[in-house]
Amino acid sequence: MTTIIRPLDAADEADWRRLWTGYLEFYETAVFEDVYRTTFARLLNDDPQEYHGLVAEQDGRLVGLTHYLFHRHCWRVENVIYLQDLYVDPDARGSGAGRALIEAVYAAGDAAGCPAVYWLTQDFNATARQLYDRLAQVTPFIKYQR
Repeated sequence: MTTIIRPLDAADEADWRRLWTGYLEFYETAVFEDVYRTTFARLLNDDPQEYHGLVAEQDGRLVGLTHYLFHRHCWRVENVIYLQDLYVDPDARGSGAGRALIEAVYAAGDAAGCPAVYWLTQDFNATARQLYDRLAQVTPFIKYQR
């Protein structure tokens, strides 16, 4: 099966909502309608400092998404990328869509001269961590949040 990775488009809103809802449900959370609207608008914004969205398409159907952000880093001159959200429909897992989405973010970073991409995941996300362990190095950092 061929996976096409492409930028999110305004016409993708219904499928994007379906995918992002699946992502949020996996992490046992939900957001209000104004967050859906605001996030989608940010993802479509042309500002390079705003969030970016990519989708994975297979046989004309959206099966995955990723959201990422270039940002400054005090330890580097170049920006780095925070890959905030990554989700693939359960029935498309194992098809290469997740890997392709991460590699597309890597490519965006390479094109922008950005040397680092990082993300967080839950320790219980064993299936995704098998992929992540092949594509990146786990760090010893622990997240704190107010």
